[in-house]
Amino acid sequence: MIKKSILLPAVSALVLITASCASTGNNNPHEDNDTLESYNRAVFKFNYQVDKYVLKPIAEGYRDITSESVRERVNSVLLNTKEPLFAINNILQGNFKASGISVGRFIINTTLGLGGAFDVAKGWGFPRETQTFDDTLAQWNVPDGPFVVLPFIGPSTPRAATSLVLAMATDPVYWATRNDANVRDKINYTYTAVEAIALRERTLDLLNELERGSVDYYSTMRSAYLQNRKNKGGGNAENDAQSYDFDFGVEDEDEAFNDMEDE
Repeated sequence: MIKKSILLPAVSALVLITASCASTGNNNPHEDNDTLESYNRAVFKFNYQVDKYVLKPIAEGYRDITSESVRERVNSVLLNTKEPLFAINNILQGNFKASGISVGRFIINTTLGLGGAFDVAKGWGFPRETQTFDDTLAQWNVPDGPFVVLPFIGPSTPRAATSLVLAMATDPVYWATRNDANVRDKINYTYTAVEAIALRERTLDLLNELERGSVDYYSTMRSAYLQNRKNKGGGNAENDAQSYDFDFGVEDEDEAFNDMEDE
């Protein structure tokens, strides 16, 4: 499977990035010091083109042919698949009660909530206890590291990228299907595609507004991402797509994108 095949190379790359970060002493991504800016801008332009011609049009089409209610159900199912990961991270942080709640939510919503389409557990008094590997590493005082743009993934940091690799390695969907070769790849590729499209649809208005209001789209995205990480705290998967503050006082809405649009 693709997720497993890239796992070791990704970990190796992250180790090198983190080591480089440690050698320069730049462990604070919120400083105005983009040590990888040349590389980041190049990858950012590549990601922009992929998004412009592939992912964004698909996300817009997905929005056009579905109702808001249908999209909410899809998002709820996707979020329900993360409950085992929330449980693992709550354990790693020593919060055993919250971990038990996550396990209980997963069982209740997967069965009575039609695979998680409906959050039955919340109505029963079991709120979502969202904790990711990024939150766990932060609690373990792992430094965030420098800002870095990853191909196809976008803005990140060594700690955020490491948490993504860990989430891929422990993905419940992969482990639930790994022994059935007939359905494993079909389910996992479909799940990954749906997750990417659903996430892009949730951020359509947000990123359109950000793009229109930016003189330098790369710099604004970097500032928004790092500010969001600074304010994130424990994080909430239900609100992540709406938790950015994009009011940077930028009034020129169109000029910054002429060069990028022409490429």
